[in-house]
Amino acid sequence: MSNPFTVSMVSWHDGEPLLRAIRDAVFIREQGVPEALEWDEFDADCRHALALSLNGEAVACGRIYTNGHIGRVAVMKSWREQRVGTAIVEALLDEARSRGYPWVDIDAQTHAVPFYQGFGFAAVGEEFMDAGLPHIKMKLELKPR
Repeated sequence: MSNPFTVSMVSWHDGEPLLRAIRDAVFIREQGVPEALEWDEFDADCRHALALSLNGEAVACGRIYTNGHIGRVAVMKSWREQRVGTAIVEALLDEARSRGYPWVDIDAQTHAVPFYQGFGFAAVGEEFMDAGLPHIKMKLELKPR
């Protein structure tokens, strides 16, 4: 069975309204991240993975910085457990490989550590708080596919 969604890499300029809608729903409204912490100057320089349902609904996103840092991976609540988060991370890892990055890292919310371990990420360092939520830095060495 094919996925009931598509994932594309987009610029902030091209995807901003849809990316904002997902992150507002997941991070600001659901998780209580202060709006002032969610929006930053880095979006314009990042590449963004954007998942759309087959009817065009924005369902998930994530971003990768020019230094290989992955962040803002978010999946709308009604779309969780449908492999859309996996598809977002795979798209971001493919982007990193296409740019020749030797590794990527992510500041993972602690509840998501097993998800990222499934891609081969390993925790490095101690748990820390970011936007009031516990996180841990994780790193993955990229090998060509």
